[in-house]
Amino acid sequence: MAFLDYFKKDKKEDLDKGLDKTKQSFFNKLSKAVAGKSTIDMAVLDDIEEALITSDISLSTTIKIMDRLEGRVKSEKYFGEDELYQILKSEIEGLMFENHTNDIDTIVPPKSENPYVIMVVGVNGVGKTTTIGKLANQFKNAGLQVILGAGDTFRAAAVNQLKIWAERSGVAIVDKGQDADPSSVAFDTLNSAKAKNCDVVIIDTAGRLHNKIGLMQELSKIKNVMNKVIPGAPHEVLLVLDASTGQNAINQAKEFTVATQVNAIALTKLDGTAKGGIVISISDQFKIPIKYLGVGEGIEQLQLFNKKAFIDSLFDRN
Repeated sequence: MAFLDYFKKDKKEDLDKGLDKTKQSFFNKLSKAVAGKSTIDMAVLDDIEEALITSDISLSTTIKIMDRLEGRVKSEKYFGEDELYQILKSEIEGLMFENHTNDIDTIVPPKSENPYVIMVVGVNGVGKTTTIGKLANQFKNAGLQVILGAGDTFRAAAVNQLKIWAERSGVAIVDKGQDADPSSVAFDTLNSAKAKNCDVVIIDTAGRLHNKIGLMQELSKIKNVMNKVIPGAPHEVLLVLDASTGQNAINQAKEFTVATQVNAIALTKLDGTAKGGIVISISDQFKIPIKYLGVGEGIEQLQLFNKKAFIDSLFDRN
């Protein structure tokens, strides 16, 4: 399924609504910065810089944007607010496309003789288990056979929540209860997936950052066990981040990218925050594909990320 097919009208509307709080905050700040101005001076640039930072675009990313903006304003002789928005949109879009990560255009994983294995990581409270449930539902609706592994055995609530999502989505689950060895859960889940000819395996993991060394050891052990059952597994390490936490999401990304080889990111709760600028910062700083955006509580409101669609929506003032 190509992205243009997947990103149908209701998906666009969900994204627009999900970014509504960010857009209101962002454009209010920008409008105040340039109101009544016929030219851009240093004071106005300072106000624009503040608007970017307070929209949770990180300082390092903001500096890159401002350097580009200053160059464009000098060469193109800024005359009005609309022109400024177009220049700013162009430069932010350019920055995001320069990170050399490709957008994913299909929910369906690559075909293989073995199941496609996804290991999901992230701290407690970011929407990790909910994201797994929504993914399982979308995979199932795409005609794939899915099995979940309840590997967050540190909390009984996480196991129970995943069981609820499995039942809601109509997919299988391997559950060994609280305090079970997460590697044992992964081992049993992958073996069950092979026996049942499943297409996709999603393994949950504990969401605690008690210390970096412990996290690295635990995730490495789980990955090694997976690789023994299915060579090359996990094929995807999906880091789930809560967009509403702003800069904390960047700090979490730093921790987890050190602890394991993250190769995909899901950003949740975008609809509940005015900090949507964090998407731009994470895209710029980590050079890891942002694969999914959570733009609402509905089971279908986890959608594929597309840079152009995101920027177009962010700068759509209608």
